Amino acid sequence: MTAQLIDGNALSKQIRAEVAQRAAALTARGVKPGLAVILVGDNPASQVYVRNKVKACEDGGLHSVLEKYDAAMTEAELLARIDALNNDPAIHGILVQLPLPKHIDDHKVIEAISPAKDVDGFHVSSAGALMVGEVGFKACTPYGCMKMLESIGMKDLRGKHAVVIGRSNIVGKPMAMMLLAANATVTICHSGTADLGAMTRQADIVVAAVGKRDVLTADRVKPGAVVIDVGMNRNDEGKLCGDVDFEGVNEVASWITPVPGGVGPMTRAMLLVNTLDAAERAAGSQSHG
Repeated sequence: MTAQLIDGNALSKQIRAEVAQRAAALTARGVKPGLAVILVGDNPASQVYVRNKVKACEDGGLHSVLEKYDAAMTEAELLARIDALNNDPAIHGILVQLPLPKHIDDHKVIEAISPAKDVDGFHVSSAGALMVGEVGFKACTPYGCMKMLESIGMKDLRGKHAVVIGRSNIVGKPMAMMLLAANATVTICHSGTADLGAMTRQADIVVAAVGKRDVLTADRVKPGAVVIDVGMNRNDEGKLCGDVDFEGVNEVASWITPVPGGVGPMTRAMLLVNTLDAAERAAGSQSHG
């Protein structure tokens, strides 16, 4: 049995088309959704990510501002810039591209962003809202993963066992919370887990998010499981690959996400959704979608 692909490119296109419609409706009412993206330093990977995010905004009919600063920018200068954007009514979402230069405290910078504009979903208040089930911004990557599951008819996960490999604040922890909110039984595995295979072999859904090649191999997957690969690595030939041994797992799983073309485009699409939600809330017209 070969797994079916969950095509992140196709699904993100659909979501971006819905975003464009909502953005046009809001713009017609005099509120153009705006995202500010801040890049400090010249990390080449970050430059690519930022370019993709800005392009996705413009394609979706959102106003986007890219602010690039030299790596020598001080923490105080960056915090002052964020404060100005917090108070700018034309900006509804603020995204600071990580990692930041060593002399700047990531945590302090994220916490400086107004929770009402935290479209990355990284602020402590966003994490807290997710934890207790209140309205907030969901972290874009796990949010995109949930949309992928919904797209294959897995919206209510009651009776399903989901295993999340990875416990980061950006993916692992919020992913577990979202799966829990969808009624899944959730296990979180990480570097301190004794027997990863024993856990993943019980799973109906596996989300791999550790940033390590071949963390999930075919012998660790239950036949018919759904596998979501969040990892972004390079193989020996320098080609992009995920955390999952795609060739092997593809023969065992029922559904699998490819890398590239899986979770990545979905993360960018959900950033647009969050920015639009922020703009609609600011305009007092939150649509119930």
